[in-house]
Amino acid sequence: MVLDVKPKIIPVPLAAQPYPIVIGAGALAGLGEELGQLGFGAGCKVLLVSNPEVERHYGAICRGSLEAAGFVVESLAIEAGEDQKTPATVALIHDAAFAHRLERGSLLVALGGGVVGDMVGFAAATWLRGIAVVQVPTTLLAMVDAAIGGKTGVNHPGGKNLIGAFHQPKLVLVDPAVLATLPERDFRAGMAEVIKYGVIGDPPLFADLEEAARRDPEAGLASREAVGAALLQKLLERSAAAKARVVAADEREGGLRAILNYGHTLGHVVETLSGYGTYLHGEAVGLGMLAAGEIALALNLWGETERDRQRALIAAAGLPLLWPSLDTDAVLRCIQSDKKVREGRVRFVLPTGIGAVEIRDDVTPATILQALAALPQA
Repeated sequence: MVLDVKPKIIPVPLAAQPYPIVIGAGALAGLGEELGQLGFGAGCKVLLVSNPEVERHYGAICRGSLEAAGFVVESLAIEAGEDQKTPATVALIHDAAFAHRLERGSLLVALGGGVVGDMVGFAAATWLRGIAVVQVPTTLLAMVDAAIGGKTGVNHPGGKNLIGAFHQPKLVLVDPAVLATLPERDFRAGMAEVIKYGVIGDPPLFADLEEAARRDPEAGLASREAVGAALLQKLLERSAAAKARVVAADEREGGLRAILNYGHTLGHVVETLSGYGTYLHGEAVGLGMLAAGEIALALNLWGETERDRQRALIAAAGLPLLWPSLDTDAVLRCIQSDKKVREGRVRFVLPTGIGAVEIRDDVTPATILQALAALPQA
């Protein structure tokens, strides 16, 4: 898939460390040049970290671009399933950084999906107390969400991403052409995060997705081909810009940035209790959004029409609609380990309409279980 458009540059205007998001087909081949424009010079050591499948498709392009710009490149392939997102895997990156004598002026480059990006970002945050990292996402989910904003980390048996750090990248390079090799299930999972942006603050994006789904009800939004090149470029740009605005306003999730966790509180519960890998992250987020929609309905924050519009769009993206069979006591215990808990109170991001959400810490266990029971069950 090749898009006949110039690369779009979206700034992330952080006060201390602003950086660009570059979006455009063919951008991968320009990685070395982009880094040169950011002040990284010839002779700089780079550790390029990917997973075996992504490395097979895109490692040579990435490495060739870096070497042509004078960088000294070493490569590392790691397994990148959600169950591999552990301190032990990060230690492999640290070991490679030591073996290749990475210095404080060196770079780590994450070429892969959100799992690779999270682990490489965390390794960069902790190697020599922090070296530069570049995010080159290769999944839709990472392009619109995980690669942007500097949240890095790994999982703990008690919950997702409980071990981590904020560490902003120097560059996020998004090449939509690499989605040509992304499995359709992973593409659908990424669409959950795109729908999320529509619900939390971009009604026109939500409407565009609805219109695209109506044009071909059978195909919906469940593949790259169904979405189409023009809309894909648009949703990449709109999603990246939305996240950039929120991150710039609240870099370390002190307040506003929490809205980006819409669907994630109960989505993380699904991932944790079902076993990592049973549901992809985006699939779990989609289920979490359905659950949050039911909670919002129970609290009279929005109506059945809005709930049904969200559900229809999630269905059009080919995402799971059935709540898994999970022990209710385990669900409530798992929620309490969420990172957003404050003084024992779970903070839910709940919609008040298409394009607006609020953060609530007064959702009772009874309301949570009532909402989950209202969902179609697996």
